[in-house]
This record gives sequence, C-alpha cells and structure tokens, in this order.
Amino acid sequence: MTKTLSLGYSTCPNDTFIFHAMTHGRVGDDAFEFRPVLEDVETLNQKARFRTLDVTKLSFAAIGHLTESYGLLRSGAALGRGCGPLIVARSGKDLLHLDRSAVAVPGEWTTASLLLGLYLSRPPAVTAMPFDRIMPAVAGGEVDYGVIIHEGRFTFGSYGLTDLLDLGQWWEDETGLPIPLGGIAIRRDLGPSVAAVVEKIIQKSVRYAFDHPEASRNYVNAHAREMEDRVVDQHIGLYVNEDSERIGFQGQAAIEMLFKKARQAGMMPESRADLFAC
Repeated sequence: MTKTLSLGYSTCPNDTFIFHAMTHGRVGDDAFEFRPVLEDVETLNQKARFRTLDVTKLSFAAIGHLTESYGLLRSGAALGRGCGPLIVARSGKDLLHLDRSAVAVPGEWTTASLLLGLYLSRPPAVTAMPFDRIMPAVAGGEVDYGVIIHEGRFTFGSYGLTDLLDLGQWWEDETGLPIPLGGIAIRRDLGPSVAAVVEKIIQKSVRYAFDHPEASRNYVNAHAREMEDRVVDQHIGLYVNEDSERIGFQGQAAIEMLFKKARQAGMMPESRADLFAC
C-alpha cells in the first residue's frame, strides 16, 4: 500500500529545481507518494513547530529549535560559499547604527536572522516580513536596514539599495566553513527506515535535476515570480551544489558550528538529539 507524505518546500528556483523530479514521477519509490506544499521558508518553519508536515525544507536556524521532533536528511540542502544573506540599506547609510535599529528579516527563525544575531553578538531587534517585501520596505523608508536572501542578491541594486555586509562572507571569514542556509527535515516519529528511503529519493531527484536541467524549466519558471531566466539560472547555480545531493564532511561541520555558536549565544536551545534522522 502506498503511503502519502506531505512534502514542504519553497517556490524559490533552487527548491522547485530539486524537487521537480520526485513530485512529477521521474524518480521515486512505489511505497511512497509525495503531496507538495509550497510556501515561503518562514511559513514552513512555523508549520514545523506543530509537526504539520512530514518532510519539509527548513531554515537551519529552525532545525536547531526542532531537533526533538525533526531530524535532518543529508540530501536537498542549501549550503555553500558566496551565497549568504546580505545586509542592505538606502544609499548613504552605514552599519554604525545597525545594533540600535529595527532590521527587516525574512522571518525570526530564518538563518538570515540568526546570522544577524551572531554578527551583533546578541539576539537582534528585528521586524519579520516576507522576503519579497524587504527590499521595497527598505527603499521606501519603512525600515533602515534589511537582510535579504534568495534572488535579492542579484536585484537589490534595482531598488537603489547598497550592500553593506555579506553575512555569508562574514561567516566564512570567521569559521572557514560554508554557510548552511536550509535543509530538509523529516518527522522523527516516521522512523529511520522511512527517513532513509526518503533521503535516497531526494538524492535521486537532485541528481536527475543536474542531469536533465531543462526538464524542470517550466515548473521552476511557473513559481519564479516572473523572474528573468538569467536570475533563475543564477539562483539555481548559487544554491544547488554537491552538498544538495549529499551533505559532505565540510557541510556537516558547518551545520554543527552554526548550532554550537547559536547555543553559546543563547539563540538556540540545547539538544541531545542526533542531528540526522538516519
């Protein structure tokens, strides 16, 4: 009998690129069927607080709060170098008043918000809003600073904004490790054997995406908020890499370092649960 699992991921090109094959019958396992739930990552983070989804993309910051109920899978993650969140502001601003200003972030449980806190060495005063509202809010003077993610790295200049700090580069300079942004987690009560099968299916889906990059083009573009093809391709190239197929040694070290620093700073609870689900 086929078991249906809910599968949460974002509408961003890196996620739709990765999950196209497994949600369109290109790869899979006869024992499982996946019901896609597409939301922005902070909505997925908050759904996971109530164990709403069986398998879901989560910010690593959120995974650190949910290790008792969700375990990390080794496939489908977004880690890398040169891909971290950016702090942006209107022209003429600098970082001098950052620690005394409300900063727009794409959700309180996002890795972007966590990195801001680590940079400031304290939990930040933030204004959470959907990631696609941040640049207009900064440009319009609603907030002084914003932490932008996703395709914002390529488009903030069109809003007249200035890049003040690359939090990913700051992290890399501090640790020598890639920046762990988001990963795929599975409910622990489904058991390690189910987790192992799902992990393998995701790995096959990533490999299919690499081997057949045009197969997902229409699906990716349908969810890409009218993004130019150039930006879509840049987005996928930046966030989908070998750690997306399977988290390697450096990737695991980066996640463990992020959790260690966040716990030392009091921005993530302690946990004895294993990081991975299987």
